[in-house]
Amino acid sequence: MATKRISDEPAFVLHRYDWSETSLILEVFTRHHGRMALVAKGVKRPSSSFRPILLPLQPLHLAFGGDAEIKTLKAAEWQGGHVMPTGEALLSGYYLNELLMLLLAREDAHPLLFDVYANVVQLIASEHGEVLEAALRAFELMLLREIGLLPMLDAQTMTLLELHPDERYCLVPEGGLRQANEADRSSLSGSQWAALQQTLGASMSLPDLLRVCAAVATPLKPQLRTLLNYHCGVSNLRTRQMMIDLQSL
Repeated sequence: MATKRISDEPAFVLHRYDWSETSLILEVFTRHHGRMALVAKGVKRPSSSFRPILLPLQPLHLAFGGDAEIKTLKAAEWQGGHVMPTGEALLSGYYLNELLMLLLAREDAHPLLFDVYANVVQLIASEHGEVLEAALRAFELMLLREIGLLPMLDAQTMTLLELHPDERYCLVPEGGLRQANEADRSSLSGSQWAALQQTLGASMSLPDLLRVCAAVATPLKPQLRTLLNYHCGVSNLRTRQMMIDLQSL
């Protein structure tokens, strides 16, 4: 039986693990095959042509093959487009990668999410810091929607009652979207939630989603953070804690 080989697959490296003195295990996010594990043999040798290529947050085309759960990397080409992010943008990119590592099942393809991820990575690497928060919120929403963890945002989840445009609602892990009360520090109006739902529709446009997210980024951030932590099974993501520690310094 011939070993299946995949060539010219758009991909990003999410994480790297030592496998031996000369090799690495790569967690990669591919466009047509989802999150996968690849062994990169000999990549740690000084003579390896893969060494300067297999970096996080860089657009790649990969070739790999094998019948085991962990495939073997055959080739890698850097596609260019942007330099490695630095500072807060770099940590934000690692944050996106951590979310994908924790929430995506292996070999479950999400081509639309891959395209959004590629665009958001390019955006945060472009030194346009003013759109960073909106870009992160847009990606969080898309990720939750793609894996089926985002409720409809134009109705109350438990009652299916329509949202009133001027009333306030909040998103909570076990109750979905519900009417806000005085104890809720962060909430959005019904019209704001409805605008997010409309923009997340079948004809989702990232520029449109960025525009809508920019208008609600501050109250939306803690609600999405709580929801993501809940589904990741953690009280705080590692990259989030790193940001807090660096800010305290």
